[in-house]
Amino acid sequence: MKIEPNNTINNLTLAAGKVKNSEGKFSEILNKVEKGKDDAAKLMEACQQFESIFIHQMISQMRATIPEGGLLEKSTGEEIFQDMLDQQYAENISKAGGIGLAKILYDQLAPRINNKA
Repeated sequence: MKIEPNNTINNLTLAAGKVKNSEGKFSEILNKVEKGKDDAAKLMEACQQFESIFIHQMISQMRATIPEGGLLEKSTGEEIFQDMLDQQYAENISKAGGIGLAKILYDQLAPRINNKA
């Protein structure tokens, strides 16, 4: 297995950018919820999205531990497809009940919404 520092740095930069974009989306939804513009269902949606981001990072890090091999090198298109597939897996896992993180977040944030309404 050949490790190329430039690819590793580029992958880390790309991953950091995705997390930053996801955090921005989550914080926008959370701000709407805190302002009372959305109801408890929107709060649960925001919590599930956060859990989805967390699960996606877990899946990506687990996949990074698997050594690459085979006859052909992995193309950029394949890497993009794999990341999109991992993201979809994470969203499906979160919506199906996930690992419980969304419920914990919801339980902690719901009283704030009820007190402001």
